[in-house]
Amino acid sequence: MHSHTTTMATSNTPFLPLLTIAIFLSIPLLSHSEPQLTLDYYKTTCPDFARIVTATVTTKQIATPTTAAATLRVFFHDCMVDGCDASVLIAPNSFHKEERDNELNHALPGDGFDIVTRTKTALELACPRTVSCADILAQVVRDLVVMVGGPNYPVLLGRKDSLVSRLSDVEPNLPQPNMTMDVIINLFESKGITVHEMVALVGAHTLGFAHCSEFADRIYHYEKNIPTDPDMNPTYAEALKKFCSNYTKDPTMSAFLDLYTPGKFDNMYYRNLLKGLGLLATDQLMAEDPRTKPFVERYAANQTAFFEDFAEGMQKLGMVDVKTGDEGNVRDRCDVFNTFRA
Repeated sequence: MHSHTTTMATSNTPFLPLLTIAIFLSIPLLSHSEPQLTLDYYKTTCPDFARIVTATVTTKQIATPTTAAATLRVFFHDCMVDGCDASVLIAPNSFHKEERDNELNHALPGDGFDIVTRTKTALELACPRTVSCADILAQVVRDLVVMVGGPNYPVLLGRKDSLVSRLSDVEPNLPQPNMTMDVIINLFESKGITVHEMVALVGAHTLGFAHCSEFADRIYHYEKNIPTDPDMNPTYAEALKKFCSNYTKDPTMSAFLDLYTPGKFDNMYYRNLLKGLGLLATDQLMAEDPRTKPFVERYAANQTAFFEDFAEGMQKLGMVDVKTGDEGNVRDRCDVFNTFRA
């Protein structure tokens, strides 16, 4: 996930270069009705864009190693809800209920927002009012994934920042722990993401942690007469019960999503699933559902295949409902709209 800088694509962009880019990225050619982003969007307007992003990311990740997992989560929550438009970055205020006011976004890690703020500040000094927060988030995530050992991939640029952020848009668009695999697959497919891309994207759980409240039902009250999910490794389940015993009094209690290599981007997450060591119910379900299990097994056995499909999935995710032209703008600050809105 390393740097590419860019010239603005206009309606007069020649067809051949666009075709070349589409073939190079192995993604479908964008139709004229879809946003036409480019690899070198900031080539003339902010030539140091990639270097500034990488330098800021490197400093932050070294100082705070949880930044990569945090930012991946923020990026996912942004793109799945009304597209990759930085709408999740808008800070809560007393005048309007934003996406971050929704309970599903309350636990988004602060480091995922902080790295965007730091990068935006550095870019504003170099090229004021030029680089969108949506592009910053996409580029930052790619650089962070690479920094923790994950795959590199090209990031198309030219997104604009959203003009709205609505609390009510969040819940219908994010997967939740109690969802069936049918519902989750349909949700991803509604964003243009296939089953195999979905399984690869969830591999981001090789990093980071989940709060005990997110998996408490699996270990304490799975069913009336079966307190613990039988699909969970029993030794692992008992350890989690002891570790999370105080979670109702301390909601910050959390456990790593990848038991063995939580700070390294690798395929250990899938290998864990096959041993019943998945933390979240929806994750473990992927190792059992016949539509997803073959991909879990493939990625567990072949890290290269996982990296290739994750890179493909991130490129696809980064293009979901992006805003271009007058559909958005470039925010002066990533956490507030340019125009005050009551």
